[in-house]
Amino acid sequence: MTFKVVTITLNPALDLTGALEHLNLGKVSLVNESNFRAAGKGVNVAKVLSDLGAQVTVTGFLGQDNQEKFCQLFQQMGANDEFIRVEGATRINVKLVEANGRVNDINFPGVEVKPEHIQRFEHTLLRMCNEHDYFVLSGSLPNGVSALQCAEWIKMLQERGKTVLFDSSKEALKVGIRANPSFVKPNEDELEEITGEPSNCVDQIVHSSKLIQSLGVENVFISMGASGVIYNAHEQIFHALPPKMDVVSTVGAGDTFVAGYCWAKMNQMSVEETLTFSTALSALAVTQVGVGVNELNKVREVQKQVRVERKD
Repeated sequence: MTFKVVTITLNPALDLTGALEHLNLGKVSLVNESNFRAAGKGVNVAKVLSDLGAQVTVTGFLGQDNQEKFCQLFQQMGANDEFIRVEGATRINVKLVEANGRVNDINFPGVEVKPEHIQRFEHTLLRMCNEHDYFVLSGSLPNGVSALQCAEWIKMLQERGKTVLFDSSKEALKVGIRANPSFVKPNEDELEEITGEPSNCVDQIVHSSKLIQSLGVENVFISMGASGVIYNAHEQIFHALPPKMDVVSTVGAGDTFVAGYCWAKMNQMSVEETLTFSTALSALAVTQVGVGVNELNKVREVQKQVRVERKD
């Protein structure tokens, strides 16, 4: 059976990732290893889903001046490219990964999206509703797209019976949650911003997850890094804890989790299998530079080591 999914990246980026011993602020820092690739949260999700076997359509807004790496990646993935090309260059984000695992992100602004681009994008979304049931909307918003506009797209898809996975931050996340997506995945800091409640322990995080679910979100995940995730769904609350991994880079681990959940949802996995599979994928993602699933057998091995506890 072929599973079809649309990933939406409104503000993609070319990620320049460098590995170094330590970042010397105000001084010269020497990079030991580097990687330059097409990225953005939705693009990362698309790559993982493609590796798992999904038929992926990618869309969003892409600068026409430096689109080559994106076009190459989409071709390698066998993805259907429905990105709206806009004037200018897609942003470059710099990620400096230190030996202790700390990631220093320097994120630049994206392209300017104009009303005519938004109109073309909306027509594209409506057309894709005819053949797709799963939509993953991930990442930040470019100039020209408001949080309210993003929420309207979520609402439009939900009203047409689509499953919408939404993974964003800041104002886009706050407003988008109220459009009732099927899935959200804030981290602890984002959770505090949304609810105004502290997130100092698991019990507080569980309480805050209930506040988000009360707004109409069916599946609420709270990302806690190496401490795993809290999952709140239908008044059932779980804590999935991954095994300890040798961390190379945490870049893309959250996107990998989103892709894992989407794949599990499409395959109608049980709650426990969904949690262990998604968590195992994300755990393995931190052991590599770049995003993707190299060996599914390794995922299965790590999946057996993921602990799932009921918290309700």
